[in-house]
Amino acid sequence: MAQEILINVTPQETRVAILEQGIVQELHIERSSSLGIVGNIYRGTVVRVLPGMQSAFIEIGLQRAAFLHVADIMECHIEDGDIKIEKPIQEVLHEGQSVIVQVIKEPIGTKGARLTTEISIAGRFLVFLPYQNHIGVSQRIEIEEEREFLRNRLLGLLPEQRAGGYIIRTMSETATDEELLADIEYLHKVWQKIQVESKQASERSLIFYDLSLPKRILRDVVCAETSTIRVDSREMYERLKEFAELYVARALKPLFHYKGERALFDFYDIEKEIEKALARKVELKSGGYLIFDQTEALTTVDVNTGSFVSGKNLSDTIFKTNLEAAQCIARQLRLRNLGGIIIVDFIDMDEDSQRETVLDELKKAIATDRARINVNGFTPLGLVELTRKRTRESLAHLLCEACEVCQGRGELKTAQTICYEIMRELLRESKQFDAKEFKILASAEVINMLMDEESQSLANLSDFIQKPVSLQIETQCAREEFDIIWI
Repeated sequence: MAQEILINVTPQETRVAILEQGIVQELHIERSSSLGIVGNIYRGTVVRVLPGMQSAFIEIGLQRAAFLHVADIMECHIEDGDIKIEKPIQEVLHEGQSVIVQVIKEPIGTKGARLTTEISIAGRFLVFLPYQNHIGVSQRIEIEEEREFLRNRLLGLLPEQRAGGYIIRTMSETATDEELLADIEYLHKVWQKIQVESKQASERSLIFYDLSLPKRILRDVVCAETSTIRVDSREMYERLKEFAELYVARALKPLFHYKGERALFDFYDIEKEIEKALARKVELKSGGYLIFDQTEALTTVDVNTGSFVSGKNLSDTIFKTNLEAAQCIARQLRLRNLGGIIIVDFIDMDEDSQRETVLDELKKAIATDRARINVNGFTPLGLVELTRKRTRESLAHLLCEACEVCQGRGELKTAQTICYEIMRELLRESKQFDAKEFKILASAEVINMLMDEESQSLANLSDFIQKPVSLQIETQCAREEFDIIWI
């Protein structure tokens, strides 16, 4: 599948779009004010140990303390021959203790970063595990014979008295022995530098910063199917060229400096795709549509037939809409970088064979996703449950914030509802305070309704509390905001 990579660079942020068959599949954004920290290594300080949760909070110099669970603490899991010893966290960590930790998940929402003490350093073909001794293989390589071949091949390249373990990445399937040896040498140099820096680093400070977004893309994404890599910055192009010459020779040939008059993302209509990826409604080519609702706990996707009626009958129309939706959902998950629990409400299908076909289509479509996804199939209620590994903020959380008017609800109270709230509040305050007169300050539409449709109700209330009530439009007030002044 032909792949194109577009890299847009400005002083404030770097954006990367990954296209397959000319269609945008992934968007990555890194801002200079908030650089990604996954893979970074810090010298942290334990500020709190929670035995009940078997976890600890570590200060590493960020706005919020980071989270460390017992499952991610190397010292809590010790193998003594065939015996596995698991220690509780309070026996390993204490408040004020200095620890070397690595970030494995970005801060998301109100949650701090997630940490591990099991350091790993990613190369292009291998991941180096300095504190381990085993050779692992990426789960994406599923054929057991191939896994064993790659494991034995790497063992043949490593010295007998090796230090550390490795995970073989999918890229290594096409790597030469020279490329693997160069990757091993690079990883050991990085680890030596980290060891030196860790001894000199002060508390709550950064020891090792992972590669910038464009370099990570070259390292992790570029493959044999990559036809072009276009960069619209001469300076970044030179940096990537130098990096590719040292570590990613495959990226040199497709790497170009884009010199077009039109902005790179405009030329490829990426800006429009970003706007679509932020929309709640996604149109399908057939006339159907999807509705995405992202909450704190999960994301729901609702499938609708819309104007699509070209099937042989209702059952056929529903089936075709669901098949198209399965492909679109897989793309939108990558494009929006949605993670966690995802519930898909396909249109109800009567036949089990149709449900199986739609589920197979969904699994096939998500197979190319580089994030780990588990599909649990249809529930008794006809919903499809799946989980997608979440390591960074979704596109919407990165680019948007909750509306200051509706506070993220997506809805506003009607002007009539606010009128009734004002009258209830007026009644309460008239009983508590002995004012000569009350003045209501509210938005224009609320004041207009009080003067028109609700004028009789307000007059009756004024007679009841035996106080005059005056109205004033406050242009700074949103619809749900009002104030009552005593005179």
